[in-house]
Formats: sequence, C-alpha cells, structure tokens
Amino acid sequence: MNGRTQWFAVSAVVVVIGGGLAFATMTADEGGVVAPGSPAPAFAAQSVPDAHAATVTKGIADYRGQAVLLNIWATWCGPCREEMPRIERLRQEFGPQGLAVVAVSIDNPGMADAIREFRKEMALSFEILYDESGKIRDDYQTSGVPETFLIDKQGVVRRRLIGASWTVDDQRALLRDLIAEPAK
Repeated sequence: MNGRTQWFAVSAVVVVIGGGLAFATMTADEGGVVAPGSPAPAFAAQSVPDAHAATVTKGIADYRGQAVLLNIWATWCGPCREEMPRIERLRQEFGPQGLAVVAVSIDNPGMADAIREFRKEMALSFEILYDESGKIRDDYQTSGVPETFLIDKQGVVRRRLIGASWTVDDQRALLRDLIAEPAK
C-alpha cells in the first residue's frame, strides 16, 4: 500500500468515526435510548373509566413528584396477563406508601370495552390508560409487550424490565428507595 492509499484509508476511517459520533450526539440530543438514568419520555393516553364516565388524557407529567411503576401492555398478550397479578400485589403493598402504578394498554383502536373487561376479570385496582395510537411504544422504545419502567419522583427512569419474567421480590428494595426519596 503506497502513501496516498494509506492516507485515503485513514481519511475514510476518520469520516466514518466522525459520522458515527455526530449521529450519536444527535440521537442523545433527541432523547437517546430510554434506559436507567434517562428522563421518562412524555406520553398521552386516555383513562379507561367505568361505564359512561368521561375519559381524561394523562401523561407522565401527571405523576411528577411520585414514584411510578409504568407498565406497557395489551389484552392479547399472554405474558401481560401473567404479570398483572404481581403488579396488583405491588400496588396493594406500595400504593398506600406513595407508588403510582400505571398500566398503558397499546391495544388496537376501539378496544376500550375489552380493556375494561380485562381489568374487571383480573381484579385490577391500579390506573389503566389506553394509547390507541400505540405511540408510547415508540416513545419508550419498547421491543414488545410487556415492558415495565420504574421511574423516580423527578421523572427519571431507574429500571427497565423487559418481558414478564421479572420478580416482585427483586424490585421491592428499589421501590422502597424510590418512595423514600424526597420529591424535588
């Protein structure tokens, strides 16, 4: 390889590395990966009230100052069905201490009645929201359902749990810490 070819190869490597760094910087400026330490992305989802009550739009900002367990799920998801009783037990244990448990369904449009029936069948007492557009999947960069995010009182993701295989016992210490942290 002659000198001119070597300089061309080095220049090409520098351009590729520079482009990668520029892309990474742009991605970080636009929110980057939703992972522990990153701000919980904003979202907008509708409440799923009983009977003929009016729906209300809610998002992560509505829970500012509270520790939050945010679950993204769907009625057709078997693992979601499996984990809902565990999430309900966490709500019963930690809800009175200040944990907000919020489950956002990404079911297809027009499924509010099915979501209500699911909530009733599973005897769920935590807040159920519905994002018909499914935009929360993109906002939180989910790889599927269910995915659960433990978020502190300042709105920072502290843990991301993918799938339904996580255990309640492993999360209790972090939930206690999140609830005990002062709101800023």
